[in-house]
Amino acid sequence: MKHVVSVSIGSPSRDHSVTTTIMGEEFKIERIGTDGGLNGAMEMLKDLDGKVDAIGLGGIDLYLVAGSKRYVIRDAAKMAAVVKKTPVFDGSGLKNTLEREIIKFIAADGKYLKKDSKVFILNSVDRFGMAEAIWQQGCKICFSDFMTGLGLPIPIRRMGTMRALAAVLLPIFTKVPFEMLYPTGSKQNERTPRFRTWFNWADVWAGDFLVINRYMPDDLLPGKVIIANTVTKDNVEELRRLGLRALITTTPEFEGRSFGTNVMEAVYATLLGKKAGDRLLDSELIDLIKKLGVKPRIVPLND
Repeated sequence: MKHVVSVSIGSPSRDHSVTTTIMGEEFKIERIGTDGGLNGAMEMLKDLDGKVDAIGLGGIDLYLVAGSKRYVIRDAAKMAAVVKKTPVFDGSGLKNTLEREIIKFIAADGKYLKKDSKVFILNSVDRFGMAEAIWQQGCKICFSDFMTGLGLPIPIRRMGTMRALAAVLLPIFTKVPFEMLYPTGSKQNERTPRFRTWFNWADVWAGDFLVINRYMPDDLLPGKVIIANTVTKDNVEELRRLGLRALITTTPEFEGRSFGTNVMEAVYATLLGKKAGDRLLDSELIDLIKKLGVKPRIVPLND
């Protein structure tokens, strides 16, 4: 049996473990949270090194990808550096491949995303592939990056502006403590509603679910659609109760849980026979995604 573990600096309350079969290969897939502690995560990574087939870095990105450039996040690089024998993946490859394909699939269907849909994209620098794909569908967009990343009340409305800003912001974002960019540990369960105007304006909220969940209002959900991942059973039921129209996850469901891209990237890399130090190419991921027939998980809630 293949064994894949995601070591996350997120909350242990979101932990999950499943046994499943993919392409005839039996897998044990686990997500283990360390409650925001980099040191605790690094100790766990050291302990797992050489004992599992692949490791995912959860709750943190090793790379932020914008166009043809990859930027390394300093805190994540420290974590990855302690692993010597086991291949490590952060999900950035799937964000740049799978999420683009998922957006095309949803837009082709036309029920939840179409030309002129109004989309609020939270933290697009973390999901540049998704953001570009949504823009290419002719949607009206508001990018949250200045608001959620820097606390500045400045919406960004054009992809060209976002590309230019990414070239300036990403070298800065990669050097600051990661907890300044993304909720870690127990903060992943905190709600601090903000940006009501843009949540209300949009038909669709897209990006990382934890960021969406942290900032979304409690009273503007009816008719809204979320495109995200890393969603638990409890999250789904809460969104249903609040009147959300539909939830779409970019990664598959395993026993009520959609894992993060880092988990699925580690699984796919294992299927491809990747070893420590091997690069996972976008072309390899695209070919495997097509071979597996991966499609979005669409959960109509109050449709």
